[in-house]
Amino acid sequence: MFLQQWRVIASLAIAFSLFTPWLPSIAAPSLPSALKNVENSQQVVLVQAPNWKSTKGTLRAFERTNGEWVEVVPKVTADLGYGGLVPGQQRIQGTGKTPTGMYAITSSFGRKVDPGTKLDYIRVDRNDAWTYNPKYPNTYNIFQSANRSWSKYGNYVERLYSYGKQYNYVAILDYNLPPGKITQGARGINRTDEYANTRMGGGIFLHVSNGNRTAGCIAIKESVMKEIMNWVDPKKNPVIVIEVT
Repeated sequence: MFLQQWRVIASLAIAFSLFTPWLPSIAAPSLPSALKNVENSQQVVLVQAPNWKSTKGTLRAFERTNGEWVEVVPKVTADLGYGGLVPGQQRIQGTGKTPTGMYAITSSFGRKVDPGTKLDYIRVDRNDAWTYNPKYPNTYNIFQSANRSWSKYGNYVERLYSYGKQYNYVAILDYNLPPGKITQGARGINRTDEYANTRMGGGIFLHVSNGNRTAGCIAIKESVMKEIMNWVDPKKNPVIVIEVT
């Protein structure tokens, strides 16, 4: 009896060994290598593009818990600059390129009410603007709330409310922000005592997509943008990493 059972088991083992080569192999997904270079942050938004000319890429978000990176926002499509990508320090204003590199996520604003983010949040109105005219370096790449036309800034100003759904939710990235102290002076204008690089451009944000290429920002669908806004925690030193793979 025992011998018969052993023969049955052996036959099944041989049959299984012949069958297994046709079974598909399932590999566990590996974490992006970019996360190895993130030392001081517990939260990372990772944007990847297939080449330097790409105007579309992907976005994912990760959080480090007990020393391990965990994906908290699965991969989604991201709209990038109409000029492709460029290393951040080489970016030139007006080229429509998305700067690669790692940047802190500093604060936020939006047309809609605060979604519950832990970031500092400003609900913008029709007075609010973002100025980056190289002729006025002390207001370069700075949020403004003064009630004025900004007409002498020409095309180098964004009237934030006028951007529609794109600016329903916006996370400000620390790309070329002025390193100096910002104070409000005459006529309510915000100025800095140490300027940003007026050659590199500004107003690089993570915001809601309207389906088109951006002027250098990263744009994703609104539901995911709201999810990221509610997830990001300044106590965890959140950063965005933008890379070409």
